[in-house]
Amino acid sequence: MSATERIAIGSIFVGLLVLGLKALSWWLTGSVALLSDALESTVNVATAVAALIAIRVAAKPADRGHPYGHHKAEFFSAVLEGVMIIVAALLILREAWHGFLNPRVLDAPLGGLLINVVASCINGWWCWVLIRGGRRHRSPALVADGHHLLSDVISSGGVVVGVALAVLTGWSVLDPALAALVALNILWSGWRVMASSLSGLMDEAVSEETLDTIRSTISDHATGAIEAHDLRTRHAGPKTFIDFHLVVEGQTTVEQAHDICDRVEQALRAHLPGAQITIHVEPEHKAKHSGVLVI
Repeated sequence: MSATERIAIGSIFVGLLVLGLKALSWWLTGSVALLSDALESTVNVATAVAALIAIRVAAKPADRGHPYGHHKAEFFSAVLEGVMIIVAALLILREAWHGFLNPRVLDAPLGGLLINVVASCINGWWCWVLIRGGRRHRSPALVADGHHLLSDVISSGGVVVGVALAVLTGWSVLDPALAALVALNILWSGWRVMASSLSGLMDEAVSEETLDTIRSTISDHATGAIEAHDLRTRHAGPKTFIDFHLVVEGQTTVEQAHDICDRVEQALRAHLPGAQITIHVEPEHKAKHSGVLVI
């Protein structure tokens, strides 16, 4: 079992624990805002399951039907998370509206709030684990799950403060108002998760920092070549795809050109483990005098 799978399974158990605590918090108080917090936790559990499935599918090796692998499965999972986050936000807005129409006095607020704080602390810790682990293992599904959880932690903090103010001031309308604000924050979180994942599905290029690393690596290790041009990149989950044209001198033999390509590929994979690299070798009259000049 891979490290990403272990983290994804951990998310399911943490999500169930937090859901139970937040549901208890709502049951004790009857707060609409705390109910909205619990509803978001149901989405956390569902998205954790979706992330685990996507990670397992993405880990499958390439086959005849999918010669480039299954890496984009994680992006689909992240888009699904975004959709589910938005659905949860709409459900919360519905509950907030009913709370505005029928405000009620909260029961046992202190005990419910303390339970919610404990649940938020657990979420905050696991959010850090997800984002850190997702970036280390280059898993869009885990990073998306972590950012979603971060929005949950922030909104939970606002809910606790708002419910406390509603109790202290006696303004019951603050409770559904906070629920509505939580819903708007969740909507924004869902949009961000979907936007970042859609860029991956659209074969977005690697970051400028990574692109600079690729250029300098080619320049430093393609000794015997003249230049590299038409460099293209894209990323799919943990995989980076790189292809470019490498111009060599006319008298270079096939074996010599092959050795240059091997050297460049090995250097690139040292910086980007598991990168899929395609190099098209061309004679010197194809040089464009642009792109990456070899030192």
